[in-house]
Amino acid sequence: MAIPGAGETLLRSPDRLRRRPLPGGEGEGGRDGERPRTATGGGWEPVTGAGSVGEGQGEGAGRVVAAPDFMPRAAAPVHRRVRESPLSSDAVFQQSHAGLLNLCIVVLVAVNGRLIIENLMKYGLLIRAGFWFSSRSLRDWPLLICCLTLPAFPLAAFVVEKLAKQKSISEPLVISLHVVITTVSILYPVYVILRFDSAVLSGFTLMFFAIIVWSKLVSYAHTNYDRRKLSKSIDKDDAHSHFPEYDDLKWVSFKSLVYFMVAPTLCYQPSYPRTTSIRKGWVIQQLVKLVIFTGLIGFIIEQYINPIIQNSQHPLKGNFLNAIERVLKLSIPTLYVWLCMFYTFFHLWLNILAELLRFGDREFYKDWWNAKTIDEYWRMWNMPVHKWMIRHIYFPCLQSGLPKGVALVIAFFFSGIFHELSVAVPCHIFKFWAFVGIMFQVPLVIFTKYLQSKFKNTTVGNMVFWLFFCILGQPMCVLLYYHDVMNRKGQV
Repeated sequence: MAIPGAGETLLRSPDRLRRRPLPGGEGEGGRDGERPRTATGGGWEPVTGAGSVGEGQGEGAGRVVAAPDFMPRAAAPVHRRVRESPLSSDAVFQQSHAGLLNLCIVVLVAVNGRLIIENLMKYGLLIRAGFWFSSRSLRDWPLLICCLTLPAFPLAAFVVEKLAKQKSISEPLVISLHVVITTVSILYPVYVILRFDSAVLSGFTLMFFAIIVWSKLVSYAHTNYDRRKLSKSIDKDDAHSHFPEYDDLKWVSFKSLVYFMVAPTLCYQPSYPRTTSIRKGWVIQQLVKLVIFTGLIGFIIEQYINPIIQNSQHPLKGNFLNAIERVLKLSIPTLYVWLCMFYTFFHLWLNILAELLRFGDREFYKDWWNAKTIDEYWRMWNMPVHKWMIRHIYFPCLQSGLPKGVALVIAFFFSGIFHELSVAVPCHIFKFWAFVGIMFQVPLVIFTKYLQSKFKNTTVGNMVFWLFFCILGQPMCVLLYYHDVMNRKGQV
């Protein structure tokens, strides 16, 4: 804003003021070429316009006439541009919310501290074996033997691949042998768990390892089959120019198989990106965290979840309002356990294993907590399983000519089967609650995608995900399986 007139000072708004060196040397009380700072101006000077006093007029030529600072004056403009409120939808993700996060942490500590005190006053300390261990847990040695014999199946798969490399057996026989090996690797633990009526935790541990071995064997067989096809289809004249690893396509290494079976991945490849060294101090820190969070999980289960479910009714057979109240009361400790289990396994354990093996690709999860749709959540929260599903189920379905929707349903179908096996077999019941819960994700994927396109808002689908998956879904499954297990044992 300029005030016209010869000899008048050109005033600028505060955001356009600039520092301007002035002549005058040491005689002005400052350094050479610099005007002394004032208390209010801080060294900032208004710029004079044409015809200002002293411009080309003898002794004062080149000097700027001092004018009062414009910033503290009442005439200075306060509103200079269009701005949004910090919590508006257009600006909320452009602000720092560290203070609000600190407030949430303080509130969580206060609220949960009160709940801990109330729980201890009501129930006392409930750290016991209880539902997860029993007197027969020490007699579950058949499950231990079964777990120790699981490496025999990767060894058998390696022998088959060696025979295929030597062309001692035909390709159809190779495929048939791999199908038999992978099938037996999953049915054998199922039989042992059901036959010896093991404790829940022992059966779950064995089933967890069996599913991992099965997935790795499928990837090993499928990848080697594809590598054999690729080696046959490549023109050997320009193979090395287009495929630098052409020589590895026919190479079967026992060392690579052993590394793959212990590496934190489900997708086989002959070599992986590796780090240069092992950080021993970092590994010790993560192990300490692992022990702490494992103990925290056990404390929450015994101190909070068990009393709630023991004082509940079967959600499908009791009073509806009572069932909703139990589900909502169970949702918070169940959510805490699930988050702690995620952090313990996917962040701590897998990173510890990767560090010890110098495994380089450590993208075990993405920011699934920001998922806008159920589809995004399943693509980000468990990256080893997601990559395995994409590589060995989803893409082969698309290559066979199936539509994307059908391929998606098939992927969820396989996921539902193995979720059911991992829970129903250790509990010795087959009510298919886990399978139904996984298949229910398919309409939820469609629903959350519709909400995303309808409202054009990232928070709507994210809130639906948290509501259905964590607040309602997980507590309902816990109640269903608990009461079914107790009914089977005749304790209810």
